[in-house]
Amino acid sequence: MSKTAHRYAIYLSPSEPFRSIGAQWLGRDADTGTDVPLSPHIAQRPAEWVAAPAHYALHATLKPPFRLAQGTDPAMLDRAARDFARGRAAFDAPLSLRALRGFLAWCLADAEGHGGRQMHRLADDCVRDFDRFRAPPTAHDIARRNPARLDAAQRDMLEQWGYPYVFDTFTFHITLTGQLDAASQTLALRMLTEAGAQPDAPLHVDGISVYVQVDPVADFVAGRHYRFDGAVRDGAGAVYLAS
Repeated sequence: MSKTAHRYAIYLSPSEPFRSIGAQWLGRDADTGTDVPLSPHIAQRPAEWVAAPAHYALHATLKPPFRLAQGTDPAMLDRAARDFARGRAAFDAPLSLRALRGFLAWCLADAEGHGGRQMHRLADDCVRDFDRFRAPPTAHDIARRNPARLDAAQRDMLEQWGYPYVFDTFTFHITLTGQLDAASQTLALRMLTEAGAQPDAPLHVDGISVYVQVDPVADFVAGRHYRFDGAVRDGAGAVYLAS
């Protein structure tokens, strides 16, 4: 598979307990790419509820998936991610589990609080700083965002940044289901709550991650995690961060 077919994304990989709860709910571990057995609380969870978020892996989007621009390579992206992360200040952001645009997600409990402002700044910086690595979107990429259903601000973001939900249109979220009807949302919310998905602890943010999709039908896997203190940890996709 040619490396030009790979897609990369700058994600926030959730800290514990969100990581374990989310991996068990989605049924896969993004670090290893392997399946995770469902806990008794969610044993009856329909697979179709999580097909879409499991494909993209448990994460919060900071820089949406992109193919590498001409003149860049995976090793350059790896170095840029190390440099971007090193020296940034860690922060905490309280989350709440709720419905968002028809799916369930962990969202910021207070978008205007300190943690919310820090999260928005981190996402904004990622969108800008890593844009030099983003190849222009194809016509198919644009069409799948269904521009006719976007508002004017979202269409502007799509045209300039290749994604409709950045900067002023950004809403932090860690997706846990696909689109669900009202009854399924209620049932999924109950299952998630019983599985411990409403923890008292805030999300601790101390790094960013590069995730990799090796071909159009492959699931995303963690490539490498870059902590703000300079530490680096590899995931199953680390091999795809070499030239």
